[in-house]
Amino acid sequence: MEIVFKTAVHDTELEKIIKLQGINLRHTQSPEEEREQGFVTVQHDLPLLRDMNDAENHVIAMSGDTLAGYALAMVRDFKYRVPILTPMFEMLENIDVGGERIGDSNFLVMGQVCVAREFRGMGVFQGLYRHYFELYKRKYDWVITEVALRNTRSLKAHLNVGFQEIHRYDEPGMEEWVVLRY
Repeated sequence: MEIVFKTAVHDTELEKIIKLQGINLRHTQSPEEEREQGFVTVQHDLPLLRDMNDAENHVIAMSGDTLAGYALAMVRDFKYRVPILTPMFEMLENIDVGGERIGDSNFLVMGQVCVAREFRGMGVFQGLYRHYFELYKRKYDWVITEVALRNTRSLKAHLNVGFQEIHRYDEPGMEEWVVLRY
């Protein structure tokens, strides 16, 4: 089964992202399933996903017509377009790493990554990021993302591809988050 890594171009690809998001959305599975398999936190709609893709292309993994996984790109301009993420963007502006304020750098937020269950353990996650970094590491100083601490599968996978923890914070009543940068 060949898997092709590319940028999202068509609305049909974005619609497949939305469908895969829905299947893996936080609180749609049991806590045990979320701990073992991971989850995503934000559900996007097509106009937002299209606007994000117009600013910087999302990376997708395709096996024929099947979406194997995706990694979303989100520029700072979307700070207020996804209200649940506004506090994250505001916090990122002020995180100091080695004397450098993240807000003073040119960073891209890896908006969300997800691999379809039937493609897990096949290198899709690593392939998505390899393609993502090829596209964006020359253009941006940093790729920033955050992962829920209890999403151990995702956290481990991010650390394995080279992300480094730069900050932790509590979202009151919800999650403890780990902020990562590559």
